[in-house]
Amino acid sequence: MTMSRDRLSILLAALAVAAGIAAGCTKKQAAPPPFAGVPVVVAKVTQRSMPVEITAVGNVEAISTVSIRPQVSGQLLDVHFKEGDFVHKGQLLLTLDSRPFQAQVNQANGAIVRDQAQIAQAEANLARDSAQEKYAQAEAQRNSALMEKGLIPRETLEQTAAQAEAAKQSLQVDRASIDSAKASLVLDQDALNAANIQLGYCSIYSPIDGRTGAVLQKPGNLLKAADAPVVVINQVDPIYVNFTVPQQYWPDIRNRASARNLRVEVTVPQEAAQPQEGDVTFVDSAVDPATGTIHMRATFPNSQNRLWPGLFVNAVLRLSEQPHATVVPTQAITQGQNGTFVYVVKADNTVEQRSVVSSRDADGFAVIDKGLNPDETVVTDGQARLAQGMKIQLKGDPENAEVLP
Repeated sequence: MTMSRDRLSILLAALAVAAGIAAGCTKKQAAPPPFAGVPVVVAKVTQRSMPVEITAVGNVEAISTVSIRPQVSGQLLDVHFKEGDFVHKGQLLLTLDSRPFQAQVNQANGAIVRDQAQIAQAEANLARDSAQEKYAQAEAQRNSALMEKGLIPRETLEQTAAQAEAAKQSLQVDRASIDSAKASLVLDQDALNAANIQLGYCSIYSPIDGRTGAVLQKPGNLLKAADAPVVVINQVDPIYVNFTVPQQYWPDIRNRASARNLRVEVTVPQEAAQPQEGDVTFVDSAVDPATGTIHMRATFPNSQNRLWPGLFVNAVLRLSEQPHATVVPTQAITQGQNGTFVYVVKADNTVEQRSVVSSRDADGFAVIDKGLNPDETVVTDGQARLAQGMKIQLKGDPENAEVLP
């Protein structure tokens, strides 16, 4: 049985295709280009003078806080400021109803006038009775002389002597009346002073320059003496920042504090580019045994109100300078499960993962206490793709690699 031409042509074409595929499969695949290494940025380990700084979290505190309370009971008539206003020392803040105290002042003034009138009357009586007493004494002396001559009877002498004694006793009564009236005057003057003081308490003035808080009592309320504060004023310029430092820094703190040469720099977290400088004005007299820290306080000028009571800030206390400190850029240090480490570049362009100990950092550099030697090279960018022994490729010109000054 012979095969038709058409079927033979199809079979030959299929065999040709299969032969081509088999020939292609036998050819060798092209080899990939050699691995050049992970691209990284590096820096030299150097030595330089580094500041010994303590970083802490500080809390802002008003330098003075005054709670404004009424000193007398009365109705609150008016509030002369708005909540949150800046007020000055001596500025009128609150007014209480003064009419009851004004009435006491008027009453005391009236009593003083009566006392002064009584004193004047008693002094007039004393002057009159003194004149009468002198006349009675003179009359008794004359009658005594006349009796010795037998010109008057004894009864007349005894009568004039009794009148002189009565006049003398009247003088004592008059003096006692004057003393009593003067004592009443003193008491009424004290009552007037007290009434004037209470009247003065009806107008409440600010004792400091500062910022007011919320007004807790509104006009129309009846206030009681020494009741809850109506408003609280915080003096915010200058202002305090409180912070704590570890006790191991006490020798440096002691030496610098005795020379009054402790400066603190604080930054608000949202304004890190605008630090403020102040002076340490208080060092606690004892170490907190629970935390092993020393409480310190610094005073800062605050005319622009950048620091606010209750605000948390970052505080940096600069103590001294450490010469010849081994340093690397802070970005070279990586935090791992077993602590901090860096990738050290070896001579064959591979990396070694090495553990390091860093005590602090400042100005973008970390001080290495253990683990690195000067003139070694570390990776500062690209660590996420590295592992022990991997090959690297320097980004850019290797001669211009990132090197510390």
